[in-house]
Amino acid sequence: MDDIASRCIEIIAKSKSIPPDSIKLTSTFEELNIDSLDKINISFEVEEAFSIEIPDDALGSLRTVGDVVEGVKMLQQKKAATATGSPASATS
Repeated sequence: MDDIASRCIEIIAKSKSIPPDSIKLTSTFEELNIDSLDKINISFEVEEAFSIEIPDDALGSLRTVGDVVEGVKMLQQKKAATATGSPASATS
């Protein structure tokens, strides 16, 4: 598991007061009892931790912890590409 995944799991675990070891990348928000308000609060924590901005419309499509991790990676790539002036590479 990489640093981004570990940090995202740490944020979710702290937010829901659950052990990090019980959270997997395939864990769904439903399984973790994360409601829409929790999702918003977690997104704020993730934004602050990684100095990124998660688009509001992206929150609705996040279903698993892995979705959050992949979203953070994509936003960091876009941010890096913007900072260097090179076009963002599409990763799919």
